[in-house]
Amino acid sequence: MSIIIDRRLNDRNKNAVNRSRFLRRYKSQIQHSVDEMVSKRSITDMEQGGKVNIPIKDISEPTFRHGQGGDREVVHAGNHSFSPGDRLPRPPSGAGGAGGHGEGESEDDFVFSLSREEFMNLFFDDLELPRLARNVLGDVREYQWRRAGYTPSGVPANLAILRSLRNASARRIAVRGAVAQELADVEAQIESAPTPQLLERAELLRKKLEHVPFLDEFDLRFRHRVREPQPVARAAMFCLMDVSASMTEEKKDLAKRFFTLLYLFLSRKYERVELVFIRHTDNAQEVDEQTFFYGTQSGGTVVLSALKLMDEIIEARYDPSSWNIYGAQVSDGDAFGADPEKSRAFLNDRLLPLLRYFAYVEVPDEADHAGPLAHAYARIDDPRFAMKSVIARNEIYPVLRELFHKETA
Repeated sequence: MSIIIDRRLNDRNKNAVNRSRFLRRYKSQIQHSVDEMVSKRSITDMEQGGKVNIPIKDISEPTFRHGQGGDREVVHAGNHSFSPGDRLPRPPSGAGGAGGHGEGESEDDFVFSLSREEFMNLFFDDLELPRLARNVLGDVREYQWRRAGYTPSGVPANLAILRSLRNASARRIAVRGAVAQELADVEAQIESAPTPQLLERAELLRKKLEHVPFLDEFDLRFRHRVREPQPVARAAMFCLMDVSASMTEEKKDLAKRFFTLLYLFLSRKYERVELVFIRHTDNAQEVDEQTFFYGTQSGGTVVLSALKLMDEIIEARYDPSSWNIYGAQVSDGDAFGADPEKSRAFLNDRLLPLLRYFAYVEVPDEADHAGPLAHAYARIDDPRFAMKSVIARNEIYPVLRELFHKETA
């Protein structure tokens, strides 16, 4: 038996196995630190690794100490500062480590450096596209072996013993039956008129019966397996962003942060996801990634134009029977006139039947102040629709996790 020990070193000259074990063991603490880092980063720095601080108390290990044992009675000297029942104050932190100089003793947080890959793995570990189905062959990369009967040739490992013995038994019965019948006819003729030719023929048939092989190469059968292509999950995500004049720079920053995280999540976890970027004012446009995140166009607000453009693109390029179609929309909810109600009706009656999931994120001015669009969307009663509100940077990632959390079986 061979034992293989992985001694590869990572970039910090630490054992890779120990490092991965540490990440698994303290995943919740590290992930909490990662969440805090994301809310403070700029959009361009989202993919970078970084250093996370973990409180010492969260990674401390239980230890055993040898005590004196037995029952002991100890008398402590009195003091002039405390009375029975008083609470002792916590020593001040920041003393520079255990045993450092200062008014109290403390320990610094444990600092752990994450690579870019580790950071992204922790960041998107528990996210997935809801209701994703494997429904098309597409660019086949996955296969599954399936039994496809038996074949007369193959390798010894695939020999079907029972089937081979069954074939041998049937062959012996068929061969011996015909020879035995002919021998009986010859013996009957010998009884009536024996001749040297009949005697020679009878002897030949008896030898033939004795030499019928128990198992012949012709009887062998081997298990046959074929490789079948497996359906793959092919998805399209529509990103709809409101860039009208009512969307301030702060609101646009929140929207861009949400779509940046969504883009990183999809591009990292799925190979076969196409992203369609749509910006809209009073008119909607399909744009590339650069224009979507950094364009400066502004204007009025007509939400229905973005939903109609999405429907046109689906009809032209994405057949719902072979694509998992998703939508994510971010807006401040300021829509006027009949636009909110028309948008709700179009989304509910036309788009949702074609989609696996649609998420609407509103960036209002105040926490409890929903816009006209949110009031209209609130009347949509469909499990494929979800709506959330975001007013601060630190709320974006929790909302993303709620909208795209991993489904349980």
